This record gives sequence, structure tokens and C-alpha cells, in this order.
Amino acid sequence: MRSRLAIAALAAAAATPALAQDIQDVTPERPEVIERITACRSIAESAERLACFDRAVTALEAAAAAREIAVVDREQVRRARRSLFGLRLPDLGIFGDDDDEGEDSAAIREITSTIASFYTGADGRMAFVLADGSVWVQTDGRRQRPRRGEPIRVRRGPLGSYIASIDERAGVHVVRQR
Repeated sequence: MRSRLAIAALAAAAATPALAQDIQDVTPERPEVIERITACRSIAESAERLACFDRAVTALEAAAAAREIAVVDREQVRRARRSLFGLRLPDLGIFGDDDDEGEDSAAIREITSTIASFYTGADGRMAFVLADGSVWVQTDGRRQRPRRGEPIRVRRGPLGSYIASIDERAGVHVVRQR
């Protein structure tokens, strides 16, 4: 029985890198409305190319107005990622690779803010409301005495945890509630 379990575990471990590579190789397909715009560049005759661009851009504007497509820049992605920091959401592939740490990385490893308010929940755990409205709840038993307006830094910890340091004091483990 143990040998069967060992063989199954080895087979699963061997398949994991291949599965991860398959998932990594999936890149989102560009929307057809964008493909139509780029296809216009291949038209040699100027008047036809301009007419093609006019039709394609009109279709893009209509799709955007109907909320079928959204075009965002890097700064908008960065703001969205920051506002979602700490929330457990499915990876939709629309905000880039969370593990990308390159020069132009959109990955956010920590946020800094100030404490807007705080309270102790019915379960005795301290909750911190940050200036952006996010709520972080303490998960360990360390005592903190926060004050409104104090700076707070929330950073990623090991194994998917988060650690909050208030006014550079020792950190406490937290989880984002909302």
C-alpha cells in the first residue's frame, strides 16, 4: 500500500511542472475588435487604410461604450492591484503575473497607509480600518495599541500570510476582511 502511495506521489510531482508550464503558456487572446484595428495597417492604399481604421475605431468605441471591452494603462492596473492587495481572488490573468518581479513589475508586495479607525470584534480580535477603507483583522494574539492617523505597513509574509507593522513596531499577522 505504501509503495502505491509513493508511486502516486512521485507521478503527481513529476506532472506538476508540466501542468504549470501548460498553464503558463496560455496567453489571453486579443479581442477581435483590436485585431481589426491592427489588420488595417496591412492595407497599402491610403484611402482604404483610413476607411478601415475609421470603421475599426468606431467598432472599438461602440464596444467600450457597451462595456464589452476595457482598455487600461499600467497605472490603472497598479491602482487596481493595490486596491485588491490581500484579497483572495481567482487569477483572471487581467492584472499581469503576480510573481513577476521585473523592472516593470505590477506585483505589489506591501502597502503603506494610515489607520483611519480600529475596533475589537466580538471574537476579541483587533480590526484596523485603513485610510483607503480596507479592513484588516489581526489573527495572532499579540497586543497592539493603535491610534488614529498612525502609519501602517502591510506586507506579504510567508505562505500567503500578511504582516502589519504599526508605526514601525513589531508586526502582527493579519488577514484582509474587505
